[in-house]
Amino acid sequence: MQKVYFKTFGCRTNQFDTQVMISKLKDYELTDDELNSDYIVVNSCTVTNGADSSVRNYISSIKRKNPDAKVILAGCGSHSKGESLFADKKVFGVIGHSEKENINTVLKNENPFYQIGDLEHIDTTIVEEFVGKSRAFIKIQEGCDFACSYCIIPQVRGAARSHKEETILEQISKLASNGFGEFILTGTNVGSYGQDHNTSMAKLLKKMSNIRGVRRIRIGSLEPIQIDDEMLELLGEPWMAKQMHIALQHTSDKMLKLMNRRNDYKSDKILFDKIASKGYALGTDFIVGHPGETEQEWLEAISRIKELPLTHVHAFSYSKRDNTASISMKPEIRGNIAKERHRELTAIIKAKNYAFRREHNTNLEVLLENGKEGIYHGFDQYFNKIEVQSNEDLSANWVLLNHVEVNHEKNSATL
Repeated sequence: MQKVYFKTFGCRTNQFDTQVMISKLKDYELTDDELNSDYIVVNSCTVTNGADSSVRNYISSIKRKNPDAKVILAGCGSHSKGESLFADKKVFGVIGHSEKENINTVLKNENPFYQIGDLEHIDTTIVEEFVGKSRAFIKIQEGCDFACSYCIIPQVRGAARSHKEETILEQISKLASNGFGEFILTGTNVGSYGQDHNTSMAKLLKKMSNIRGVRRIRIGSLEPIQIDDEMLELLGEPWMAKQMHIALQHTSDKMLKLMNRRNDYKSDKILFDKIASKGYALGTDFIVGHPGETEQEWLEAISRIKELPLTHVHAFSYSKRDNTASISMKPEIRGNIAKERHRELTAIIKAKNYAFRREHNTNLEVLLENGKEGIYHGFDQYFNKIEVQSNEDLSANWVLLNHVEVNHEKNSATL
């Protein structure tokens, strides 16, 4: 059988999509050896220029290392850069999101192909395994109806649409019966789940929690306006991971308006304080260096960052994207200034995280990944990384740590 290697870039949604494609391979052998594969499927990300560059660089590199392999471009980059990469003969084939479930047939093309498909598709595949993972990513929706000034993702993922509840629950039931206990809900705009099916995220979570084997549920990035009273009522449930990631993108109201965001700092602060009071760790997304982010806006933003009970941050430097409103905004922020602001922001959150971990260093429930030479890594209920040393094989096991050593980089323990 010919061998297929998958290279995945970007978010958890892409990780799930890769598993969908893997589950559809019938006439090919999955391999983890990219240098001896016949096909290399690149599940790409296009959220920033840096993401595009990483994909292009990988394709160029692998074509040198394994020139006989047929490179297939999938993922979000297929919609933004696929046409040019195909025209330049950088890839053998291009498939859009709606074609990934047909991967077994697609690979049989003897001639170069460009099958971009549509942006209305909803997967029906039930994934029963996650290769090399102890946690399961569950995609519950596709697309986004927001129109943030800087973002290209609605153009490459389409409008918001929910997966069917029965498909999601069947997916979780099968994975739980196969030994998975932690489930991470993902999608393009996770919090929009259910708006087209007359249901809600909270209702789905309750049904998930009743499935035998489900031990912990973690939610991907939510928008502040998507966290309603029904969601807040679930914060005390034992199966809820004690961490939420809520995308603010900025804390200056002027910048939020320029970004065409739907949140404001006053409401965000109230929400974050309420959730933090329940013992939760809180993460956010934040864009630095967006056009219009003058020194005044930055100083206001960073003072508010210090006020918020944040423990994690996914910080981006602004990246120009074609066909977005932000690309023509002024004044532009120089790269060296954006880099320094990125450093300042991440340093503040790192210190906040360290303080949080010092206060929450007991009764940590950790799901460990595969280990090497007696060292295992995992995440606790607060989404803080834990390193565990043990002579026993703890791969994919849950451990309860009554005490851990806390340093600036991570927590650690010996069993």
